[in-house]
Amino acid sequence: MRKFNLIVTTLRGQENLAAIELEDLLRSLGDESPQVSLTSVAGLITARTNLDPFEVINKVREIIKEEPWRIGNLMRLIPIEEVVESNLEEISQVVEKLSSKIPEDATFRITIEKRHTSLSSSEIIEMAAKKVNRKVNLKNPDWIILIEVVGAFTGISVIKPDQILSIAKLQKIR
Repeated sequence: MRKFNLIVTTLRGQENLAAIELEDLLRSLGDESPQVSLTSVAGLITARTNLDPFEVINKVREIIKEEPWRIGNLMRLIPIEEVVESNLEEISQVVEKLSSKIPEDATFRITIEKRHTSLSSSEIIEMAAKKVNRKVNLKNPDWIILIEVVGAFTGISVIKPDQILSIAKLQKIR
């Protein structure tokens, strides 16, 4: 799927169940026509929702607190702000645009997740870092520039660390 705004992980072999669960979940949150797609990567699905993906994550966080049994096959939900073709020039342009929301006194880290690509992580990081004039903090950044390469397409977000939802971690906290 070219225009996704959520990446969701699940256990290998559970992709179909996770896709059904995600579609039902998005519908229950108010999206009448979510598009959920399997990818060529085991354990990874993408979705296009008409809802704000950041709000979806906040609402799923609440569901886990109040009705944890509703989430059984989803492991992580990752909001995606822009999707481009997997080439350094397009990735670079979007990183430059999205990173403008990082305050001047804030720190950042670049996180790369690569699947089914020959792009080099070091090349992506080097190119992206040149576009961001902020301090780097690899251990405890204020912001994360997340670059998710999934074959021919790359999802990019500039997010705070708590804007990725790890369902397993949240369920352990309960």
